[in-house]
Amino acid sequence: MAADRGHRIEITQGTDHLRIEIDGRLLAESSRPLLLAETGYPVRYYLPPQDVRTELLTPSETHTFCPFKGTASYWSLAGGPQDIAWAYPEPRPEVAQIKDHFCFYAAPEA
Repeated sequence: MAADRGHRIEITQGTDHLRIEIDGRLLAESSRPLLLAETGYPVRYYLPPQDVRTELLTPSETHTFCPFKGTASYWSLAGGPQDIAWAYPEPRPEVAQIKDHFCFYAAPEA
């Protein structure tokens, strides 16, 4: 667990079977998501890259910075929609488990 100035992040190993679909396309399916609980945000599911159909995604030019997790890189579907997922290629050491895992804006289906 990482905590800084009252901000907490807890990462746990999940076992729920999740599917991510957008516009009828299966983008990811996993039974080993990392669940990231962060102060002020809903729990997010970070999926291992092996469980994501990365051939359907293209890197975006979008990058954002989180002082607690690091710099996120975003991914889009060819032809849209844009910036549907993000990953932390070099996360802060406190959240190293999420390195290269994908988090989607779309809610996963259990």
